[in-house]
Formats: sequence, C-alpha cells, structure tokens
Amino acid sequence: MAIDITTRGTARINPIVECGDAQIRAHYRHLATVITVRGRIDATNVDQISEHARRFVLAKEPLVLDLSGVTSFAAAGIWLLCVLDGDCRAAGVDWTLIESASVSELLGDFDEDAMFPTARSVDQALHALADSNDQRRQALLPLFQKSA
Repeated sequence: MAIDITTRGTARINPIVECGDAQIRAHYRHLATVITVRGRIDATNVDQISEHARRFVLAKEPLVLDLSGVTSFAAAGIWLLCVLDGDCRAAGVDWTLIESASVSELLGDFDEDAMFPTARSVDQALHALADSNDQRRQALLPLFQKSA
C-alpha cells in the first residue's frame, strides 16, 4: 500500500489495486484525480482495470489517466480508453491521457476514431488544467465587476 501525506500532515492509506499483471492507483490532486496504471494491460485484466478506473469519473472533477508506466498495451486496452472517454463525456468531465511508448505505438495504428486528449506528463496535464481554469476565470471576471 502507498501512503499519501496530506497538506495537514495526516496520512491516509491509498491502496494500489492489483489487476493481473497491472497495478492501478488513484490519488486526488488539487486540480484533478490522477489514475496511475503500471504494468501490462491486456484482455485478461482490461475489464478489471476499466471497472476500477470508472469509479473515479466524478462530475466536475477532471481526470488524468497516467499510462506512462504501462509496459505492454494490447488492443483490448483501446476499449478501456473508449469507455473512459464516453463516461467522461457523459459526466461533462475533462480528461487527459498520458501515454507510454507501448500505448502510443498501438494508438498510432488506429485512425482518428482512437484520438484522445493527451499530454506528455501528469505535470503538463495539470498545468493545462490550471491554465484552462485561469482562462475561464478571466472570461467571467467582467460579469462580476461593478459598474461605477
């Protein structure tokens, strides 16, 4: 089990879930929920990974799916991405995919139907979310300014 230290100095247990040859862990960051998957994603574990990941699609809470630690990504993994994409769209949730080389290679073999929002790293995805939030605030600011 992994332990997260919160800003108040208290610890909370954040379990790593074993899904066959993959491990999945979700943790909450200031701007998004980050789901990290490491290991192999294939037909034997994709349903279990999908079921676990889909629990973290929360209304108005952006999601980052970090697959940078995935060493093998079978075609069955495309289903995981499509389902997660559909769930996020239905909930009105922004999400970002962080690809490993094996994920990128497989996605490159598919046409534009398998295009997902991506970033090079979790930090880059979180920065993009922060920038997007700032742009929304700037757009709304004139609505709240008082006229003299």
